[in-house]
Amino acid sequence: MSEHVSERGPSGPAEGQERAAPRGPDFTKPPRLNHVALSVPVDALDAAGRAAIAAFYEDVFGFEEYPDLTEDRRRLVLRAHTHEQFVYLIADEAPMAAPRMDHFGLSVSTLGEFEEVARRAAAWKDREPDAVDLIEPSYEDYAGALRLHSFYVRYRLPIMVETQHFEYLL
Repeated sequence: MSEHVSERGPSGPAEGQERAAPRGPDFTKPPRLNHVALSVPVDALDAAGRAAIAAFYEDVFGFEEYPDLTEDRRRLVLRAHTHEQFVYLIADEAPMAAPRMDHFGLSVSTLGEFEEVARRAAAWKDREPDAVDLIEPSYEDYAGALRLHSFYVRYRLPIMVETQHFEYLL
């Protein structure tokens, strides 16, 4: 793991300013993100393309294909550990294109889990160096209270997936 380190202070209002009261509805529980939808080229969702995408994201992240939702050259839906979280891939003649660092993020509970996901991504990079875009693991320290571990990987999708682990130091 690379040891890129930066020291940052906590974010928040400037000295002497008060934090504004939260806005929006009074939710019983905080809402959570439930899916990411991305358009990809039609050919990316042929049988071979779907199999490759499903194999990578299952091995690295534990995502599972919803076979009943799959439509050849049209749609692939990957369950992300619960029925309420998924990645929805839809074929389009004008698919999404994004800068390299556009991404969605996942958080894992332990440093060991983080290292295992990173190891699996690196193994795919070794097997398919031209298909896997990997930014090696690093961390940043925040005010001596938090060490945020992260790495980025992309495989056959228009955006990266960032994996993070929040290591609380206090």
